[in-house]
Parts: sequence; C-alpha cells; structure tokens
Amino acid sequence: MNRYSLSLHNYTKKFIACLLICLITSVAVPVSAAEQTKELLIGIEPEHNIFDQMQRYRYLASYLSEQLGVKVNLTIMSRYGEVIKRFKSRKLDGAFLSSYTASMGIKDLNLEPVVNPVNLNGEFTSQGYIFVRKDSGIRDVKDMKGKRIVFVDPATMEGYLFPLAYFERHGIRNINNFFDRFDFSGSHVSSIFAVLDGRADIGAAKNTVFNNLIYNDPSIQQELDIVAQSPKSPEITLCINNEVDLLLQARLVNILLQMDKTAQGKKVLEQFKALRFVKANKTDFALIDEMAQEAKAAIAEHGQ
Repeated sequence: MNRYSLSLHNYTKKFIACLLICLITSVAVPVSAAEQTKELLIGIEPEHNIFDQMQRYRYLASYLSEQLGVKVNLTIMSRYGEVIKRFKSRKLDGAFLSSYTASMGIKDLNLEPVVNPVNLNGEFTSQGYIFVRKDSGIRDVKDMKGKRIVFVDPATMEGYLFPLAYFERHGIRNINNFFDRFDFSGSHVSSIFAVLDGRADIGAAKNTVFNNLIYNDPSIQQELDIVAQSPKSPEITLCINNEVDLLLQARLVNILLQMDKTAQGKKVLEQFKALRFVKANKTDFALIDEMAQEAKAAIAEHGQ
C-alpha cells in the first residue's frame, strides 16, 4: 500500500469514527419532556354558565399557548366531583379547582397548587354563606328544623362542606332527620335562586357569586338574610399534575405571575375578569382539611 493509499485509508477510518461518535451522542441525549409536550389539557369546574365560563377561560388558554409554545386545551367537567375522576380517566395535566376539590386533589392525587387568580375585588379567597329569605322567620339553627335546604354539590366547600360542619357544631349530624328535604342544585347561582323563588327555605353558596348577583340586582339584598358564613379559603387554584415536566411547570407559573406586567397580559386578565395571579400555597388548604374532619360524621351519616 503506497503512502497516498495509507493516508486515504487513515482519513476514512477517522471520518467513520467521527460519524459514529456523532450518531451515538445524538441518540444518547434524550429529548426533554418539555420539548416532547405538544399540548396541555386543563380542566374547569362548572361554576357558572358553561358557555360564559368557556369564553372567559378561552382567552387565557390562547395566551398561554402563545407564550408557552405548547397548545393549551380546555375541558369543562360535568360536575364538581368529576374533576378528580377526570384527572385519572382523561389524564388531565391540570385544572382550575375550587377549594374543596383542590384540597382533595392535593391529598389524593398529589397535585401541586401553583397559582390563584385575584378577583376584581382584590381578593383571591371566597367564603360560604348560609342564607334564608327575610320573610321566612328563620333566624338561627333551631328555626331550620323541618325545613327544606338546598346545597350546591358534595364536592364544594362553600355549598356543602361548610354547612355540614356548621350543623355539626350545633349538634346536627343527621340532616335526613333534621330537615324535611335536602337537594343539590349543581351551581351556586341555582342555590340562591332556589331560595329566592321559594323552592327551598335555606340555601348555601359562595359569597362571590352571592355578592355578584346583588351587584347586578340590588333588590336581592332586600329579600335574603345571611345567617352564617365560613372562614375564607382560596376561591380558585390552578393545580398541576406532578407528572408534567418541572421546567414546563416553572415556565407556566412564571407566565401567569408576570401577566399583569405586560399590555397583552393585562388585556387577557381583563377578559378573564382578574387583576393578576399570585402564588398558591398548600398551607392555604389546612382549613379545608379541618372542616372535612369536622363534617366527616355528617357526610358518612347520609352516604355522600
């Protein structure tokens, strides 16, 4: 073999070796989960009119899709309690949850609470109201015996958990025996109108919905009395599945927390009817856990 052939042979071996190294290196470096993620599926609880609610969240989803470079899709749950089931069956990446379902998701599914939207009133919390018609003659618990009560849903703090804990503190564990009838309306608005229309004597709902109705129709305040109210807890919390890539989670949270600092973000927040987002904390749900323990016997008593 002459000197030229030997040199060409050595060059060819080196070239092939370099190709193999590049190939091995490219195969050995995994694509990050954030790069693999093509979309995020976020659940929404059926708190208001579902068409209005989808419209409200649609602007936010579009903004997040643009900022993240990942398509954010929305799905509305059929009822509050479906959220926890949907995380398993639909493999949701996250959901905007009310305080009770957020608490259950954190405990049962190890969800991570990341942000809370701040309402236009400057608060990110809500509380439960127990209310009656002013002309009902009901002023306290003893007047409620034998009456009709309407709750919202077994998976709501304001519309179910709080009233049960309240009645437990007043020695009422078996609501089947104490009330003439109890029903679930499916929404806070429906509970309020059930009492207004006389279809129920006592109702439970969250204060933000109650106060919003009064803002739009002040005459409601002349017809209803609030007889009890719960402590405050986070109204809505975005909770993320812990299987979502941590880098993607961090980017999502940062985008939400910075929204109120850009013109485009402010416009979306206005459409979303919020002032800004603030960081969520697991300790904010300790109150819900305590309330659930207090109402545990009452819940077991009538099989909810």
